[in-house]
Amino acid sequence: MTVQLGINPLTWTNDDLPSLGAETSLETCLSEGKQAGFAGFELGNKFPREARLLGPILQSHNLQLVSGWYSGRLLERSVEEEIAAVQPHLTLLRELGAKVLVFAEVSHCIHGEQQTPVHLRPRFPQERWAEYGEKLTAFARYTQQQGVQIAYHHHMGTVIESAEDVDNLMTHTGEEVGLLLDTGHLTFAGADPLRVAQRWASRINHVHCKDVRAEVLAEVKNRKTSFLDAVLNGVFTVPGDGCVDYEPIMSLLKENHYQGWLVVEAEQDPAIAHPLTYATLGYNNLSRFARNAGLI
Repeated sequence: MTVQLGINPLTWTNDDLPSLGAETSLETCLSEGKQAGFAGFELGNKFPREARLLGPILQSHNLQLVSGWYSGRLLERSVEEEIAAVQPHLTLLRELGAKVLVFAEVSHCIHGEQQTPVHLRPRFPQERWAEYGEKLTAFARYTQQQGVQIAYHHHMGTVIESAEDVDNLMTHTGEEVGLLLDTGHLTFAGADPLRVAQRWASRINHVHCKDVRAEVLAEVKNRKTSFLDAVLNGVFTVPGDGCVDYEPIMSLLKENHYQGWLVVEAEQDPAIAHPLTYATLGYNNLSRFARNAGLI
């Protein structure tokens, strides 16, 4: 596939804080996302989870299904148990033509706990890297046989958050495991997304373009807030509206023949950050960055 621009419904409604955008309908999300210029959507909590229901809805807006988050628990489950658990999600993605599955290990995660400071996130048990890498590779081999590749999502508040965590994950897994490059989460974690992208460019199969307001991030780290409070305080924004330098990242993706989606995923409080305004700003900025790099 060629490079296309998609968006996550977090701009309108929030999965971790359902009160944000609770009154906003799926129809509004899809129609405004299409109006802003996007070709596809990732899944959100208001999306039907059966292809026979969701397919016609997306088709009516001329939108594609990009992917969708899956909460993995391979630290706690066997590969066979994870394969059984993923079936409804995998089936939905496959039947609607999505090529990647956003996988994040959520065992012991704290990003959904509003009272827990995000710096207290769980650490990956070092003695289990080899075992976990084998399990995740086996799981990814299975989904790949079904036509959908894993895109591993490093995420604040989880066991795989930092650049070092990403290095360990990529080192201990096979090529079946792709990497979701999330510019916002890496920046929040204190990493340089460009350096991570340079190191693992051949494994990147999905990109979340989330920008960061540096002044808010500094305050969040100083106050040691939770991940959700950081979101409410406005730590994230759309690409081109924060401190992430997207030009060299887009150029690197072009040099490494990236084929996939560039997804605006910038959770904010929709009562403060007007969704259509920010969706349009994100599309305009991201399309400019991608066009300048020759990606689209």
